[in-house]
Amino acid sequence: MKKDIQIPEVKDVYVAVVQEQHLEYKTLDWNAYIINNTEKDLETVLIVSQGYNTNKMTPPMRHTIAKLPAKSYAKIEYLQEKVLALNNTFKVTFFEGNKMFDKTYTFRKNTINPKALQKLPLMQLQGVLVK
Repeated sequence: MKKDIQIPEVKDVYVAVVQEQHLEYKTLDWNAYIINNTEKDLETVLIVSQGYNTNKMTPPMRHTIAKLPAKSYAKIEYLQEKVLALNNTFKVTFFEGNKMFDKTYTFRKNTINPKALQKLPLMQLQGVLVK
């Protein structure tokens, strides 16, 4: 039965972490975003994020986006500096039409840093991207 379930491959949907100026507190904060670089809307986007290493694990954070339009992006969450030293996973599940898609994006420990910045699709910003 399980072998009959087919989950299609996720293409052109990414998770990125961007360092942004917080206007009120005048700090540089790291924020995670989901990017939909497809031509179709994503519906019922469920995201579970968690940081971990061999000794520590953060509580899972759950996020829902009812609809993420084609060629758009949305903020997922703020990342504290402490969790950048951990592996950070973002498990993303969504529907495109009546098909369910699922993918886990992992930022390895210490890979979210200013030296790893690159141009991001759609956002006109620099960030750390996982495809």
